[in-house]
Amino acid sequence: MIMISQPNPIKVESIDQFNRYFRQPTLHPLVSVADLSHADLSLFEPTDFGMYCVVLMDIDFGELILRGTCMRYRAGTIFTMKPGEVVSMHLDPNVHPRGFMLAFRPELIQNTGLGRDFYMFNFFDYEVFEALELHETERRVMLNCFANINAELHAPDDELTGHMLRLGIGHMLSYCRRYYDRQFDTRTLKNSDLVKKLNALLDNCLSNPELTHKIGQPTVAWCASQFHLTPNYFGDMVKRELHTTAQEFIQNKIVERAKSLIADPNNSINDVAEQLGFAYPNHFTRFFRTKTNMSPTEFRKTLKDL
Repeated sequence: MIMISQPNPIKVESIDQFNRYFRQPTLHPLVSVADLSHADLSLFEPTDFGMYCVVLMDIDFGELILRGTCMRYRAGTIFTMKPGEVVSMHLDPNVHPRGFMLAFRPELIQNTGLGRDFYMFNFFDYEVFEALELHETERRVMLNCFANINAELHAPDDELTGHMLRLGIGHMLSYCRRYYDRQFDTRTLKNSDLVKKLNALLDNCLSNPELTHKIGQPTVAWCASQFHLTPNYFGDMVKRELHTTAQEFIQNKIVERAKSLIADPNNSINDVAEQLGFAYPNHFTRFFRTKTNMSPTEFRKTLKDL
C-alpha cells in the first residue's frame, strides 16, 4: 500500500458524460451500468466521477489509486466511491480491463427511502485496503445485481422506473453490507482477537496517564488507528462481534476504570478526571453522571456506605 498524490482530475459531471466513456447510450439521466471492457482507456486517468460508484474488478488489470492510496486487487473485488473522490489506475499493458461499474447521481436518492437508509452503507467511507473480496457465489449474486439494474435501464420508461432502479441499487448495496459482515468474520484479524486486543489496548491506555494526557480520552478513531483500520470499518467489526457500538464499548471501559480510581480515597475527583484524559473535571463529572446516574462524589459515598 503506497500513498500517492494525483494531478488535476478529469471531471465527469453527468451520466451522459459517463456513458460516452463507455461508448453506450444514456438510458436514464441519473443511473448507468457500464462494462469495463468497453471503457475508453482515458477513463483510467485521474477522474472525479461526481457520483456514487460500485465497481466489480473481475480481473487483476492494474493498480488502483484512490484517496491517495495505491492498491492492486485480486479478481472478484468490489470497491466503492462517493462524489468528489478522485480515482485512477496504472493499467497492466498485458491485461485488458474486465468488470462492471454502477454509477448513480446523488439526486436519485434524495428524499427517498433509499436515501434515508443510506447510513447503513457506510462502506462508501472505507479505505481502499478495506475493499470487499467476494467468494465465487457472492460474485455471481453481484453480477446478477448489475444485470438486474441494467435490465431495468433497458425496460420501457414508466412511472415506476425510478422506484425500480432504487430498489435494484438498494438490493446491491444490501448484499455488499451482508458480504462485508461475512468478511469481518473471516479476515486474518479474527473477531475474538479483536475483542481481546481492544480490551488490552484500552486497559493499557486508561492505566497510562502520560498517554491519556497526550491523546485525551481514547476515541473510536484512535482505537481504529491502532488496528490500522478506518473508524467506520473498525466500528462495524466491533458492532458485529459485541452487538454494541465501538463508542459505547469505549465509554463503558472508561467508566469501569473511573470507578476503580474513585474507589481509591487517595485520588481526588480532579485527579481521576486528569488521569482519564478529560480536559476539565466538570466534563468528567457530566460524563460519569450520564453513564451511571450519579456524580463521582455520590458514587464514592456509596462505597463508604457499604
